[in-house]
Amino acid sequence: MRGLLRWIALVLLAFVALQLFFVARIAAMAVIDPESTTFQRSEAWGQLRQDGSLHWRQQWLPYAQISDHLKRAVIASEDDNFVNHDGVEWDAIEKAWERNARAEAQAAKAQSQAPDRPQRQPKIRGGSTITQQLAKNLLLSGERNLVRKGQEFVLTLALERLLPKQRILEIYLNNVEWGAGIFGAESAAQHYFRKSARQLTAPEAARLAVMLPAPKRFEKTPNSAYLAGRTRTILGRMGGAELP
Repeated sequence: MRGLLRWIALVLLAFVALQLFFVARIAAMAVIDPESTTFQRSEAWGQLRQDGSLHWRQQWLPYAQISDHLKRAVIASEDDNFVNHDGVEWDAIEKAWERNARAEAQAAKAQSQAPDRPQRQPKIRGGSTITQQLAKNLLLSGERNLVRKGQEFVLTLALERLLPKQRILEIYLNNVEWGAGIFGAESAAQHYFRKSARQLTAPEAARLAVMLPAPKRFEKTPNSAYLAGRTRTILGRMGGAELP
């Protein structure tokens, strides 16, 4: 019994130590720009293993120098209540779960009706806020399970408590993926429009924001009808996006 209690105590101690490590790193980000994220390093390692090459374009741009058009476009596209929530949009998560449950039920029904026919996997949608996306990409692996999701919530709350909204958005815009090996607003603006992120127009910013859910796919299909239509939609929403 003592051995079991000792083992439990060690596990709890390790868990607490890990949380303190994460909190310390987040607190430091109030004044120190993160050089890379867990997601970026994972992508780079995967690329090295695949073809032995490393393509990593990133250049930090201070918040004040990033076009307000891009800030508004990303908020309108990814998290329109960004400045008001505490990091988690519970209603959005509930709606996402309901959509995913319906999609999985429809897929299961189709499989039962035609078991020999290949079925397309249901599209799983998330309800993540900008802060949740940042928490996941900064410090966590790409695994999808309840433990990792719980850790994501803890880090999200830490980000919201320790950093102002403006800093959260600044770190997000400078690290988010915008294509294969393209990270951050400045690299994306240079790659797609041959200009600085400070010079982006509203239509250009809207187009970049629309790419965020699947940047590698949209990078290969820049003239898709969906991309053009969604860009017009986000362009129309940008006027109501509130900046931190």
